[in-house]
Amino acid sequence: MAVLGQNQKNEEKEFGFAFNKTNYTILIVGLVVIIMGFILMIGGGSDDPDVFSDALFGFRRLTLAPILILAGYVIEIFAIMYRPKQIS
Repeated sequence: MAVLGQNQKNEEKEFGFAFNKTNYTILIVGLVVIIMGFILMIGGGSDDPDVFSDALFGFRRLTLAPILILAGYVIEIFAIMYRPKQIS
């Protein structure tokens, strides 16, 4: 009976917040990277609707921005899955 009570107390101590400060920091970094990717994707239009602008097909919009967005999502997944080492 005493062993059962002690196991329940140990299990109660192990429950806490799912994330700690490190997880939140990594989440914020990932969010900033995603926002930077979307900001780099903005623009490329023309002021005159009769004139086509080739700026739409630049390296920044077609390559760099999507890579940053995907990298941001990978960072977010890592931040969710990251479990810091527990000192026993």
